[in-house]
Amino acid sequence: MRQYGAVFRLRFIYALQYRAAALAGLATQFAWGFMEILAYAAFYRASPGAFPMTFSQTVSYIWMQQAFLALFISWFWENDIASSIENGFISYELARPMDLYNRWYCQSAANRLARAALRCAPVLVVAFILPEPYRMTVPSDVMQLLAFLLSMALTLGVVTAFSMLMYISLFYTLSPMGVRAIMSALADFLAGAIIPLPFFPARIRAVVDLLPFAAMQNMPLRIYSGNIAGADALRGICLQLFWLAALLLIGRRTMKNALKKVIVQGG
Repeated sequence: MRQYGAVFRLRFIYALQYRAAALAGLATQFAWGFMEILAYAAFYRASPGAFPMTFSQTVSYIWMQQAFLALFISWFWENDIASSIENGFISYELARPMDLYNRWYCQSAANRLARAALRCAPVLVVAFILPEPYRMTVPSDVMQLLAFLLSMALTLGVVTAFSMLMYISLFYTLSPMGVRAIMSALADFLAGAIIPLPFFPARIRAVVDLLPFAAMQNMPLRIYSGNIAGADALRGICLQLFWLAALLLIGRRTMKNALKKVIVQGG
């Protein structure tokens, strides 16, 4: 485990160097956050009681989503991992005395966490000093905050495990573009990145709540905003644990089968 911890630490430190890219992304996140909140504000003014979340909960959901966007997004792409499969550098990866799945998993998780760490503080500071009703609120109690932190850690695990499946699919395809475009769009929509899941029609939501996408950003953001708490939050965390274990198992088995058939041409 020590070697994978070293990989995680090194990739985390390496990703922290891209401060200019983080600042550029912040401008987009602030603009998108304000745009979303103002759009929802117009709907809430028209009919405040017609929505499954209060406006304050929706505001907190959006600001927290923007603060940790780099951790949540499914379309984040590790070029090092993808190019090693596409260009045949996988042969060098296999020569290392490390489990390839574990190494790539640690690398991807560290990069996500570092990018989120660079961007989250400015967004959170601004979100907390904005005037009402556009200000982000804090969880109602300590237990709610602890549940949110646990759910965030599980979200990082689930999103990274899902991304690993997209990388593994490159062993079977000629181009990553199709898988990346379809799966990223599907994951973002069903994880609540475009519209929070409580806004979905009841019949659709009954199915979506059981999918692995609901164990991504949907869960910690709803816990933080106070939309779910107590037993509902506990069930959501258990769902995250289930999908984390399932995706890890599927990913490891799929990669094991892929590596048995991988062929590298050239020399």
